[in-house]
Amino acid sequence: MVVCTIYFFLTTSCTKETDYLTDTATLTFSADTLKFDTVFTTMGSTVRSVKVYNPNSQPVRIDAVTLAHGSASRFRLNVDGDTALVARNIEILAHDSIFIFARVNVNPNSASSPFLIEDSIVFSIGNARQHLPLTAYGRNAVYHYPDHVIRDAAGNSYPYSIIDCSESWTSAMPHVVFGYAVVDEGFTLNMEPGTEVYFGTDAVLWVYDGGTLNIRGSADEPVLLTSIRHDGHYAYLPGQWGYVWLSSGSRDNTVNHAIVRNGYIGFLVDTVVNANPTLDLRNTVVENMSLAGIYGQGAHIVGDNLLVTNCQTATLALMLGGRYVFSNSTFANYWSYSVRRSPQLVLNNWYESADGAIQLRALRHADFYNCIVYGSATDEIVFDFAEGGTAAFSFANCLLKTQQSLPQSVISNCLFNQDPLFADRSAADYHLKAASPARGKGNAAYLKQQTDLDNRIRSNPPSIGAYEYFDSSEK
Repeated sequence: MVVCTIYFFLTTSCTKETDYLTDTATLTFSADTLKFDTVFTTMGSTVRSVKVYNPNSQPVRIDAVTLAHGSASRFRLNVDGDTALVARNIEILAHDSIFIFARVNVNPNSASSPFLIEDSIVFSIGNARQHLPLTAYGRNAVYHYPDHVIRDAAGNSYPYSIIDCSESWTSAMPHVVFGYAVVDEGFTLNMEPGTEVYFGTDAVLWVYDGGTLNIRGSADEPVLLTSIRHDGHYAYLPGQWGYVWLSSGSRDNTVNHAIVRNGYIGFLVDTVVNANPTLDLRNTVVENMSLAGIYGQGAHIVGDNLLVTNCQTATLALMLGGRYVFSNSTFANYWSYSVRRSPQLVLNNWYESADGAIQLRALRHADFYNCIVYGSATDEIVFDFAEGGTAAFSFANCLLKTQQSLPQSVISNCLFNQDPLFADRSAADYHLKAASPARGKGNAAYLKQQTDLDNRIRSNPPSIGAYEYFDSSEK
């Protein structure tokens, strides 16, 4: 009885050679081309996958799966677990499928622009051949790898490299940062229009004591600071790198026309050392941060024509006192990766020392002109002030979301808890609709420049926020 059972199992579970489709078999794929995002030379790519279907009513045995360029190809495959250059005798049952995983490595060359890399996956069934194209764009880059280590009092180590500031960073070649890239004392790093900087996990651009950062983008060619990975959902994923750190003692930092996205903090700005702003920030977008967009610690920051959005905690955290002026800016927080309960604008004038004592830090002034502070939290502003400390702040011609009753002495011509009617906040489009209450409610006296974040001429009176209202048909 046992022998008969075994014989029955073997004869019914095995597929006869005559059951396989041969030359007439046609496979289908989950994509007509397997495309890779831009790949930096020497770094290797992320893994992409494609599903291979057998739509036929009979099983298929693929004699060979390989690359058209063979061993010379820059691509490599994993065919249903087989990583050989040629995967053989791959079976797919009727109406079933397998996965193929691919990656690509790009050799450096002399090209300054992205260059196309092509190949194809070849499927051989009998005398028939099918091809699935593979494409990737390679880019050469300037790499900043750590070659020093500094340790703090707690024994934590920080790998870093010193940036050669003898030449400006330009659009000619992207820069890729790993670890801490340091602008050392007495040096200035200039970034010219169109510069692109890509950061690895936890990477930081650190402007050290006595150093200076000048980002000099333009309306047509902003400077980009973002994560190395920006394919698929990574294009908008926060927390993929660290921050730009303007540490205590850095001086006269300026940022104009920049896009900063997908990090932990956009700008971490420490205590001012002279009468000038620690950071003069203009015409800049900071978005998709897993902690805060702008984090000041006793700093002196001036900001104009800013969009700061999609931060897990705060778009703007002004801690440990300091001096701040923001004008014609939009702080809009509709963070959707998790529940956000904290307000996005935080003003603070104290800290707790190691012995538990409250140490006061004067908030000399935090002034907001023609600004929108709005988002998904019930109250988007928190005043975290210690008794006896200095806390001076004001809002003029702003649209604010707050449940607090602010003293009349600190507000002037403000709108409260009125939906700004952004064009499409789900798509992070913070232009204004025609019916927006912010339209035409700003004060021209607070304009530091006559153009908005789109470099369009402001109306008179201007709209509140980073964007002037204009009819979409005029785009």
